[in-house]
Amino acid sequence: MTEIPSNTPEPNLAQPAQDLPPPEILSIPWFHNVVLIQKIKSPATRLWYAAKITENGWSRNILTLQIKSDLHKREGKAITNFKQTLPDPQSDLAQQIIKDPYNFDFLTLGHAARERDLELGLMEHLSKFLVELGTGFAFVGRQVHLELGNDDFYIDLLFYHLKLRCFVVIDLKRGAFKPEHASKMNFYLNMVDDKMRHSDDQPSIGIILCQDRKGLVAEYALRGMTKAIGVSEYQLTRKLPKKLKGSLPTIEEIEKELGKP
Repeated sequence: MTEIPSNTPEPNLAQPAQDLPPPEILSIPWFHNVVLIQKIKSPATRLWYAAKITENGWSRNILTLQIKSDLHKREGKAITNFKQTLPDPQSDLAQQIIKDPYNFDFLTLGHAARERDLELGLMEHLSKFLVELGTGFAFVGRQVHLELGNDDFYIDLLFYHLKLRCFVVIDLKRGAFKPEHASKMNFYLNMVDDKMRHSDDQPSIGIILCQDRKGLVAEYALRGMTKAIGVSEYQLTRKLPKKLKGSLPTIEEIEKELGKP
Protein backbone atom coordinates (compact mmCIF):
# COMPACT_ATOMS: atom_id res chain seq x y z
CA MET A 1 0.00 0.00 0.00
CA THR A 2 1.31 3.43 -0.93
CA GLU A 3 1.54 5.79 1.99
CA ILE A 4 0.46 9.40 1.64
CA PRO A 5 3.35 11.74 2.44
CA SER A 6 2.88 13.56 5.70
CA ASN A 7 3.31 16.94 4.01
CA THR A 8 0.38 16.34 1.61
CA PRO A 9 -2.61 18.52 2.63
CA GLU A 10 -5.81 16.69 3.45
CA PRO A 11 -8.72 17.25 1.04
CA ASN A 12 -11.21 19.90 2.15
CA LEU A 13 -14.43 17.93 2.33
CA ALA A 14 -16.41 21.10 3.10
CA GLN A 15 -15.43 22.64 -0.24
CA PRO A 16 -18.27 22.24 -2.78
CA ALA A 17 -17.51 20.42 -5.99
CA GLN A 18 -18.45 23.52 -7.94
CA ASP A 19 -19.37 27.13 -7.19
CA LEU A 20 -22.95 27.70 -6.13
CA PRO A 21 -25.17 30.04 -8.20
CA PRO A 22 -25.32 33.66 -7.03
CA PRO A 23 -27.66 34.30 -4.07
CA GLU A 24 -29.97 36.38 -6.33
CA ILE A 25 -30.66 33.24 -8.36
CA LEU A 26 -31.08 30.95 -5.34
CA SER A 27 -33.58 33.28 -3.67
CA ILE A 28 -36.22 33.25 -6.45
CA PRO A 29 -38.64 30.48 -7.55
CA TRP A 30 -37.43 27.89 -10.05
CA PHE A 31 -39.83 28.87 -12.82
CA HIS A 32 -38.74 32.51 -12.54
CA ASN A 33 -35.24 31.25 -13.29
CA VAL A 34 -36.59 29.39 -16.31
CA VAL A 35 -38.02 32.68 -17.64
CA LEU A 36 -34.68 34.43 -17.09
CA ILE A 37 -32.76 31.71 -18.91
CA GLN A 38 -35.20 31.57 -21.81
CA LYS A 39 -35.50 35.31 -22.38
CA ILE A 40 -32.16 36.84 -21.36
CA LYS A 41 -28.73 35.97 -22.75
CA SER A 42 -26.55 38.18 -20.55
CA PRO A 43 -25.73 36.67 -17.10
CA ALA A 44 -25.33 40.16 -15.62
CA THR A 45 -28.78 41.19 -16.86
CA ARG A 46 -30.27 37.99 -15.45
CA LEU A 47 -28.83 38.84 -12.04
CA TRP A 48 -30.27 42.37 -12.30
CA TYR A 49 -33.77 41.02 -12.90
CA ALA A 50 -33.35 38.33 -10.23
CA ALA A 51 -32.59 41.02 -7.66
CA LYS A 52 -35.65 42.98 -8.81
CA ILE A 53 -37.84 39.88 -8.39
CA THR A 54 -36.76 39.58 -4.75
CA GLU A 55 -37.10 43.32 -4.14
CA ASN A 56 -40.54 43.72 -5.72
CA GLY A 57 -42.15 40.27 -5.46
CA TRP A 58 -42.88 40.04 -9.19
CA SER A 59 -44.99 37.21 -10.53
CA ARG A 60 -43.77 35.41 -13.67
CA ASN A 61 -46.22 37.40 -15.81
CA ILE A 62 -44.95 40.70 -14.44
CA LEU A 63 -41.35 39.55 -14.87
CA THR A 64 -42.05 38.67 -18.51
CA LEU A 65 -43.60 42.10 -19.11
CA GLN A 66 -40.66 43.89 -17.52
CA ILE A 67 -38.16 41.92 -19.61
CA LYS A 68 -40.15 42.57 -22.79
CA SER A 69 -40.14 46.30 -22.08
CA ASP A 70 -36.34 46.36 -21.42
CA LEU A 71 -36.79 47.72 -17.92
CA HIS A 72 -33.05 47.39 -17.20
CA LYS A 73 -32.36 49.95 -19.94
CA ARG A 74 -35.01 52.42 -18.75
CA GLU A 75 -34.88 52.49 -14.96
CA GLY A 76 -33.12 55.51 -13.45
CA LYS A 77 -32.58 57.17 -16.84
CA ALA A 78 -34.84 60.22 -16.42
CA ILE A 79 -33.45 63.75 -16.32
CA THR A 80 -33.85 65.01 -12.74
CA ASN A 81 -32.56 67.52 -10.22
CA PHE A 82 -32.88 65.04 -7.33
CA LYS A 83 -29.22 65.27 -6.31
CA GLN A 84 -29.60 69.00 -5.76
CA THR A 85 -33.03 68.97 -4.08
CA LEU A 86 -33.24 65.74 -2.03
CA PRO A 87 -31.00 64.41 0.74
CA ASP A 88 -29.12 61.11 0.45
CA PRO A 89 -30.20 58.32 0.20
CA GLN A 90 -33.64 59.69 -0.75
CA SER A 91 -32.24 61.21 -3.93
CA ASP A 92 -30.76 57.90 -5.16
CA LEU A 93 -33.93 55.96 -4.40
CA ALA A 94 -36.10 58.57 -6.11
CA GLN A 95 -33.88 58.44 -9.19
CA GLN A 96 -34.28 54.68 -9.43
CA ILE A 97 -38.09 54.72 -9.33
CA ILE A 98 -38.33 56.91 -12.46
CA LYS A 99 -37.94 55.42 -15.92
CA ASP A 100 -37.21 56.85 -19.32
CA PRO A 101 -39.06 56.22 -21.47
CA TYR A 102 -42.35 54.98 -20.01
CA ASN A 103 -44.07 52.38 -22.14
CA PHE A 104 -47.82 52.94 -22.52
CA ASP A 105 -48.30 50.37 -25.27
CA PHE A 106 -51.60 49.34 -23.70
CA LEU A 107 -53.04 52.62 -25.06
CA THR A 108 -53.94 53.29 -28.69
CA LEU A 109 -54.39 57.00 -29.25
CA GLY A 110 -54.58 58.83 -32.55
CA HIS A 111 -52.49 61.86 -33.51
CA ALA A 112 -55.35 64.20 -32.60
CA ALA A 113 -55.62 62.87 -29.05
CA ARG A 114 -55.28 65.48 -26.32
CA GLU A 115 -53.71 65.37 -22.85
CA ARG A 116 -57.13 64.64 -21.34
CA ASP A 117 -57.50 61.64 -23.66
CA LEU A 118 -54.15 60.34 -22.43
CA GLU A 119 -55.16 60.89 -18.82
CA LEU A 120 -58.50 59.10 -19.24
CA GLY A 121 -56.82 56.23 -21.07
CA LEU A 122 -54.37 55.72 -18.22
CA MET A 123 -57.22 55.71 -15.73
CA GLU A 124 -59.12 53.12 -17.78
CA HIS A 125 -56.04 50.91 -17.59
CA LEU A 126 -54.98 51.89 -14.08
CA SER A 127 -53.68 48.44 -13.12
CA LYS A 128 -51.39 48.34 -16.18
CA PHE A 129 -50.35 51.94 -15.53
CA LEU A 130 -49.37 51.05 -11.96
CA VAL A 131 -47.32 48.09 -13.21
CA GLU A 132 -45.44 50.41 -15.58
CA LEU A 133 -44.89 53.00 -12.83
CA GLY A 134 -43.40 50.31 -10.61
CA THR A 135 -43.75 48.88 -7.13
CA GLY A 136 -44.72 51.27 -4.35
CA PHE A 137 -47.02 53.70 -6.18
CA ALA A 138 -50.45 54.13 -4.58
CA PHE A 139 -53.05 56.04 -6.59
CA VAL A 140 -54.51 59.10 -4.82
CA GLY A 141 -56.57 60.78 -7.54
CA ARG A 142 -56.85 62.51 -10.91
CA GLN A 143 -57.59 66.20 -11.46
CA VAL A 144 -56.88 66.76 -7.77
CA HIS A 145 -58.24 70.17 -6.81
CA LEU A 146 -56.05 72.71 -5.05
CA GLU A 147 -57.26 76.20 -4.18
CA LEU A 148 -55.02 79.22 -3.76
CA GLY A 149 -56.75 82.47 -2.95
CA ASN A 150 -59.58 82.79 -5.45
CA ASP A 151 -57.89 80.58 -8.04
CA ASP A 152 -58.45 76.87 -8.68
CA PHE A 153 -55.74 74.48 -9.85
CA TYR A 154 -55.93 70.81 -10.83
CA ILE A 155 -53.16 68.21 -10.72
CA ASP A 156 -53.37 65.67 -13.54
CA LEU A 157 -52.45 62.62 -11.45
CA LEU A 158 -51.43 62.31 -7.82
CA PHE A 159 -49.78 59.26 -6.24
CA TYR A 160 -48.16 58.41 -2.93
CA HIS A 161 -45.00 56.32 -2.94
CA LEU A 162 -44.95 53.89 -0.03
CA LYS A 163 -41.18 53.40 0.03
CA LEU A 164 -40.20 57.02 -0.56
CA ARG A 165 -42.93 58.13 1.88
CA CYS A 166 -43.89 61.11 -0.26
CA PHE A 167 -46.49 62.40 -2.71
CA VAL A 168 -45.68 62.06 -6.41
CA VAL A 169 -47.25 64.57 -8.79
CA ILE A 170 -47.48 63.54 -12.46
CA ASP A 171 -48.12 66.12 -15.16
CA LEU A 172 -48.98 64.78 -18.63
CA LYS A 173 -47.89 66.68 -21.72
CA ARG A 174 -48.57 65.98 -25.38
CA GLY A 175 -45.64 66.98 -27.53
CA ALA A 176 -42.18 68.15 -26.47
CA PHE A 177 -41.00 69.41 -23.09
CA LYS A 178 -41.02 73.17 -22.59
CA PRO A 179 -39.22 75.16 -19.85
CA GLU A 180 -42.51 76.49 -18.48
CA HIS A 181 -43.54 72.91 -17.66
CA ALA A 182 -40.87 72.82 -14.95
CA SER A 183 -42.07 76.10 -13.42
CA LYS A 184 -45.64 74.82 -13.33
CA MET A 185 -44.54 71.58 -11.64
CA ASN A 186 -42.47 73.50 -9.09
CA PHE A 187 -45.61 75.52 -8.30
CA TYR A 188 -47.74 72.37 -7.88
CA LEU A 189 -45.18 70.76 -5.57
CA ASN A 190 -45.07 73.87 -3.38
CA MET A 191 -48.85 73.67 -2.97
CA VAL A 192 -48.90 69.92 -2.30
CA ASP A 193 -46.18 70.23 0.34
CA ASP A 194 -47.99 73.14 1.97
CA LYS A 195 -51.55 71.80 1.84
CA MET A 196 -51.30 67.98 1.78
CA ARG A 197 -47.94 66.83 3.11
CA HIS A 198 -47.88 65.51 6.69
CA SER A 199 -45.08 66.23 9.12
CA ASP A 200 -43.61 62.71 8.73
CA ASP A 201 -43.77 62.74 4.91
CA GLN A 202 -40.69 63.32 2.78
CA PRO A 203 -40.66 66.23 0.29
CA SER A 204 -42.95 65.62 -2.68
CA ILE A 205 -41.48 64.91 -6.10
CA GLY A 206 -42.83 65.64 -9.58
CA ILE A 207 -42.66 63.69 -12.84
CA ILE A 208 -43.30 65.48 -16.13
CA LEU A 209 -44.23 62.98 -18.84
CA CYS A 210 -43.95 64.22 -22.42
CA GLN A 211 -43.39 62.77 -25.88
CA ASP A 212 -39.97 64.38 -26.29
CA ARG A 213 -38.04 65.33 -23.18
CA LYS A 214 -35.67 67.68 -25.05
CA GLY A 215 -32.73 66.61 -22.90
CA LEU A 216 -30.61 69.76 -22.90
CA VAL A 217 -33.65 72.02 -22.54
CA ALA A 218 -34.88 69.94 -19.58
CA GLU A 219 -31.49 70.07 -17.86
CA TYR A 220 -31.37 73.87 -18.08
CA ALA A 221 -35.01 74.21 -17.00
CA LEU A 222 -34.46 72.16 -13.82
CA ARG A 223 -31.44 74.15 -12.68
CA GLY A 224 -32.29 76.36 -9.74
CA MET A 225 -35.69 74.73 -9.11
CA THR A 226 -36.27 74.26 -5.40
CA LYS A 227 -38.45 71.16 -5.75
CA ALA A 228 -37.51 67.65 -6.88
CA ILE A 229 -38.58 67.20 -10.53
CA GLY A 230 -37.93 64.55 -13.14
CA VAL A 231 -38.59 64.70 -16.89
CA SER A 232 -39.28 61.52 -18.89
CA GLU A 233 -40.69 60.55 -22.25
CA TYR A 234 -43.58 58.16 -22.83
CA GLN A 235 -44.26 55.92 -25.79
CA LEU A 236 -47.64 54.99 -27.25
CA THR A 237 -48.93 52.44 -29.71
CA ARG A 238 -50.65 54.39 -32.43
CA LYS A 239 -53.98 53.44 -33.96
CA LEU A 240 -53.73 51.96 -37.43
CA PRO A 241 -54.01 54.52 -40.23
CA LYS A 242 -57.39 54.43 -41.94
CA LYS A 243 -55.90 53.28 -45.28
CA LEU A 244 -54.04 50.38 -43.64
CA LYS A 245 -56.93 49.56 -41.36
CA GLY A 246 -59.27 49.31 -44.36
CA SER A 247 -56.91 46.90 -46.12
CA LEU A 248 -56.94 44.40 -43.25
CA PRO A 249 -59.68 41.79 -42.89
CA THR A 250 -62.27 42.29 -40.18
CA ILE A 251 -62.98 39.68 -37.50
CA GLU A 252 -66.23 38.81 -39.31
CA GLU A 253 -64.35 38.25 -42.57
CA ILE A 254 -61.80 36.02 -40.86
CA GLU A 255 -64.53 33.96 -39.17
CA LYS A 256 -66.32 33.61 -42.50
CA GLU A 257 -63.15 32.31 -44.18
CA LEU A 258 -62.47 29.87 -41.33
CA GLY A 259 -66.01 28.57 -41.64
CA LYS A 260 -65.59 27.61 -45.28
CA PRO A 261 -65.37 23.87 -45.99
